[in-house]
Amino acid sequence: MAYWLVKSEPFKYSWDQLVKDKQTFWDGVRNYAARNNLKAMKKGDEVLFYHSNEGLEIVGIAKVAKEHYPDPTADDDAWVVVDIKPYKKLRKPVSLAQIKSDRRLADMALVRLGRLSVQPVTENEWQIIMEMSAQ
Repeated sequence: MAYWLVKSEPFKYSWDQLVKDKQTFWDGVRNYAARNNLKAMKKGDEVLFYHSNEGLEIVGIAKVAKEHYPDPTADDDAWVVVDIKPYKKLRKPVSLAQIKSDRRLADMALVRLGRLSVQPVTENEWQIIMEMSAQ
């Protein structure tokens, strides 16, 4: 199993909306690196759900429910979506400030590639985030 992080502005699509919807397709990705990450996601992979711009924190864990297929909102077949479903809300959200202040996470894509909307997360980074969310 692999780990990932997806970003969404809460006013556009929030964790609470995902919980309400029970499942959604992750659309609108128009960056090649992010698209390649969507293509690499496998059913059952776990995904950190990050509120960007507003909140700036990881708030929940989703799971990949369906592997990539053409983005129905795109005119070009190059773009894809995956289906995700909520798995669990973090006991305590983990803020970007907390992540940036932890030296163990200095190489995390969220710190290095701040604008990338779909990112890989290493198993070690995942475990650190889980520790932080339990404190």
